[in-house]
Amino acid sequence: MLDTSTLVILVAVVVLALAFDFINGFHDTANSIATSVSTRVLTPRQAIMMAAALNFLGALMSHGVARTISSGLVETKMVPQYVVIATLAAAIAWNLITWYHGIPSSSSHALIGGLLGSSIAFTAGLGIVKWDGVVDKVLIPLVTSPLVGLLLGFAFMKLLFLALSWATPQFVNRWFSKLQILSAAFMSYTHGMNDAQKSMGIITFALIGAGTLPMGANVPVWVMILCATAMAFGTAAGGWRIIKTMGINMIRLQPINGFAAETAAAAVIATASAIGAPVSTTHVISSAIMGVGAAKRISAVRWMLARDIVWAWILTIPITAALGALVVLAIKVVAAL
Repeated sequence: MLDTSTLVILVAVVVLALAFDFINGFHDTANSIATSVSTRVLTPRQAIMMAAALNFLGALMSHGVARTISSGLVETKMVPQYVVIATLAAAIAWNLITWYHGIPSSSSHALIGGLLGSSIAFTAGLGIVKWDGVVDKVLIPLVTSPLVGLLLGFAFMKLLFLALSWATPQFVNRWFSKLQILSAAFMSYTHGMNDAQKSMGIITFALIGAGTLPMGANVPVWVMILCATAMAFGTAAGGWRIIKTMGINMIRLQPINGFAAETAAAAVIATASAIGAPVSTTHVISSAIMGVGAAKRISAVRWMLARDIVWAWILTIPITAALGALVVLAIKVVAAL
């Protein structure tokens, strides 16, 4: 039985995790619907409602990524609840900053960076980190998943160009305006499979740390439902600044381009979810859009904007790690007074 103070802190962790999940939903709405909105295949309202429903469904279908977050990155039993609070505070702050500026950064890596930084600050050492898990599940996918998304988007678009070289633009637009609805649905579903898992993982991490679950436990059903619901409501709230960056500012898209980018990205994300790798859906869909644009012609992509997005990818983990560490140090100072 938990004492009152532990229970209050645990409830605070759950509330913060759900807030992160909600923000993740509207921050990353663009991942699954930006191309559909920009090509006018779906209205913004239609796209958001579809994305919300399929994010919810996808979030309930897997827990491999959640297991990685809850027990695969740091020594869970060594971490007190205020470290989890610092993790979530850092990730939420970075998500809001990048959302405000319309930068499609990674909510996943914001959470992971916050967790690593706050855990290291708590122990004042690197031994708390499971470096094999960080390298295998975070750093390698951090590099490879955008590259695969870029190459797959490029190759898929080139194949479509070859296969449809005989078709008129009217024929292509008519058919792919329908097919893109399916690709957007697939993208939304896989987004839920991977992104909602992070909040499920951090709540499970807190429950294990509090001693209410055994080490390596699966995500409780109530946690899955709460996180899936928060992600769905966040998605329904929309994220127009990032939708504009990805769907309009980066490259002008036609339905066939949106179909290629979404299908390529969703395939990468589904594969990562199957192996429990918490990849960035933002990184994958952004790079797939770049690949599709480059298949049209290299100059079709606004590479200066793409450069700014890549810098945000590179800086996310170090900045959120620093933010998480600062919050932990501030808590330690206050507790010592």
